[in-house]
Amino acid sequence: MNATHTDYYFCEELLSPDEKESGDEVRAWVDRRYLPKAADYFEQGVFPVDLIPEMAQMGLFGFKLREYGGRGKNNVAFGLVCRELERGDSGLRSFVSVMNGLVIHPIHTFGTELQKRRWLPELVSGKKIGCFGLTEPDAGSDPRSMLTTAVKARAGFVLNGRKMWITNGSIADVAVVWAKTEDGKIRGFLVEKGMRGFAARLIERKFSLRASITSVLNFENVTVPEENLLPGTEGLKSALACLNEARYGIAWGSVGAAVACYESALGYAKSRVQFGAPIASFQLVQRKLARMLTEITKAQLLCLRLGRLKDEGRARHTHISMAKMNNAREALKIARAARDILGASGISLGYPPIRHMLNLETVNTYEGTEDIHILSIGRDITGMEAFSLGHQRAEE
Repeated sequence: MNATHTDYYFCEELLSPDEKESGDEVRAWVDRRYLPKAADYFEQGVFPVDLIPEMAQMGLFGFKLREYGGRGKNNVAFGLVCRELERGDSGLRSFVSVMNGLVIHPIHTFGTELQKRRWLPELVSGKKIGCFGLTEPDAGSDPRSMLTTAVKARAGFVLNGRKMWITNGSIADVAVVWAKTEDGKIRGFLVEKGMRGFAARLIERKFSLRASITSVLNFENVTVPEENLLPGTEGLKSALACLNEARYGIAWGSVGAAVACYESALGYAKSRVQFGAPIASFQLVQRKLARMLTEITKAQLLCLRLGRLKDEGRARHTHISMAKMNNAREALKIARAARDILGASGISLGYPPIRHMLNLETVNTYEGTEDIHILSIGRDITGMEAFSLGHQRAEE
């Protein structure tokens, strides 16, 4: 990162050589392989599946995994990777976040040795793709109200229900699906592509995350063998533990989107001449740029400290909530300010702010809305429940 532009507090000096190398490698790849076609991917509404083998070759799947072909890197290095991927596009970072935090992580954490040996090498190598099915049409912020069921049968479990807004769903070979068993407990299941009664449908006509595959998953009397149950899953807290992994990546990724918007606005403001002078010389424009850089700097420091806490095993779910909530919100504000500085050019895909702005509308919502994270932090601060009456507290 250019210290004179977006690393105002010289955060790069706080990184180890290995951490810095991880970020630099992905930054160079994004510049070379993704950004030249980023606007096309967004406009056409396609995810570049042809780049999956290259991402796998860089070890971006199973990045923190020390077994099964993973790279065994730390949380700070992974955060830097997420930052650089989302500097390219939120859809690119989402793909990697899902593969790591929502597919590889639950199989490695909650799965049997047989499940790990079967799936992890294939997922890490990019030969197999995974998705995560928790959200439903009527169960987003309140996943306890999910309607998807798993009824015990002689052959295993029979799943019925529907999941929505599922990244990678239409191309996934395996879905980590959360369903309620007959005793009301939420468990995780590995549902495989081709199982009878399981269908994935692409969600189209999106204005956000267009360069990302988003799907609906339908389960109609899907028989899932007993061996496909993730035995270590114990209620909703297991699913939320996976979401914490994904939210951590979002906190870093949001910084990348903000940086892309800020650098675009700064460059434009220096070159755009109005009233006989570059608009960067105008007080109101400088005010916007100064505020943008200040929020980026604060977000960088928040991420770095969170990453260190996570590597030390001291990060709590509310720490992650605070970073995700703050950074996604401020990145969206920065994208809007950058689009404003660019004027009419700001609505053109020839510049990144409008693309990031639209993507960040989703990033600010998924993996927990700002309101939900505020209530989670508020509960931690006060010890008082502020969710709806009768809400059963989830052990996060």
